[in-house]
Amino acid sequence: MKRLLSVLIAGAIFTGSAGFASVQEGVKGAVKDVGKDTKEAAKETGKATKKTTKKATKETKKAAKETKKGAAKVEDKTVPK
Repeated sequence: MKRLLSVLIAGAIFTGSAGFASVQEGVKGAVKDVGKDTKEAAKETGKATKKTTKKATKETKKAAKETKKGAAKVEDKTVPK
């Protein structure tokens, strides 16, 4: 009887530790998935930032060119002849 009880306890411990290991694997997979999702979100944010910055730079250059053109017209009108 004592031997049977020892075998049952050993089996329960083994089964419990195997279950714990599978829970750890599940958590590991979830953490990896979160990491991948974060990486993809960062990539998309970077692409959007690059696109917006490029567009803003282009608009700024265009505005500077127009300002320069307007300044030249004002200068022509204010220069004494």
